[in-house]
Amino acid sequence: MSKVTVIGSGNVGATCANVLAHQDIVNEVVLLDIAGDMARGKALDIWQQAPINEYSTRLKGTDNYADTAGSDIVIITAGVPRKPGMSRDDLISTNAKIVNGVTKSILQHTKEPIIIVVSNPLDVMTYAAQKASGLPSSKVFGMAGILDTARYRAFLAEALNVSPKDIQAMLLGGHGDTMVPLPRYTTVSGIPVTELIDKASLDAIVERTKVGGGELVKLMGTSAWYAPGAAAAQMATAILKDENRIFPVCIRLEGHHGLKDVYQGLPVKLGKGGIKQVIELKLTQEEQDLLHASSKAVKSVMDAYDAMNL
Repeated sequence: MSKVTVIGSGNVGATCANVLAHQDIVNEVVLLDIAGDMARGKALDIWQQAPINEYSTRLKGTDNYADTAGSDIVIITAGVPRKPGMSRDDLISTNAKIVNGVTKSILQHTKEPIIIVVSNPLDVMTYAAQKASGLPSSKVFGMAGILDTARYRAFLAEALNVSPKDIQAMLLGGHGDTMVPLPRYTTVSGIPVTELIDKASLDAIVERTKVGGGELVKLMGTSAWYAPGAAAAQMATAILKDENRIFPVCIRLEGHHGLKDVYQGLPVKLGKGGIKQVIELKLTQEEQDLLHASSKAVKSVMDAYDAMNL
């Protein structure tokens, strides 16, 4: 029996639950939200889709943490988006209280789940969840890199007029403006992308990727949900199927690239039990400098969180 709990039945959480149900690899998906009827309604809607799309995954909507008992994986999407007039510290404080409460409530019913954090600000919320849980960092990590590389790959596929299936890419660092895309590790069916696109066009795509979330907020007036929800589901799938997928994931750095006790995106091997291996790439001096700059930005947010003594 396998069980995944998704905390938060908003757009991202509901999308994640829906994608997981369609994978048909888990016995039960629990969708939990303080708005219990919303969670129950969305879970029921996804379950009624099962005869149409032919999957057997059972779904349960709830506001009771007892229903999460025995979860193999918990995906935390709960939190509020940044609103006009809200400072960064306000957002950190509000969402950290939510993430801390969720994490502690989950652990009352499941001893050692794998926790995937999606709530923003992503890097510091992953830190908050790991701190609140006391679990090893191989079991508590954040989803950002898969989403960021997906945006990068989608933009490249459009520019090159090729299938996104054939594009492989890697990026490092924090989630947001300080992420570190690595064009030298980007290929199209094994062909280095630098052989297929000029530098100016590639640089423009990199810059668009960095502000990819902001572009969607401007268009829709709210944050993205289809790609983030699918990205978190892909991580859960890799773990449940023990696929040993190589993904960029937000983790605690413990001396990697000369950085320690900061949460950043690095490539990892993801499979049964969570993170099996952290892969340390050979970086150029410029890439190393960008990673350290990203680390400094994330650390300042982590320090702001620590100062709140939540």
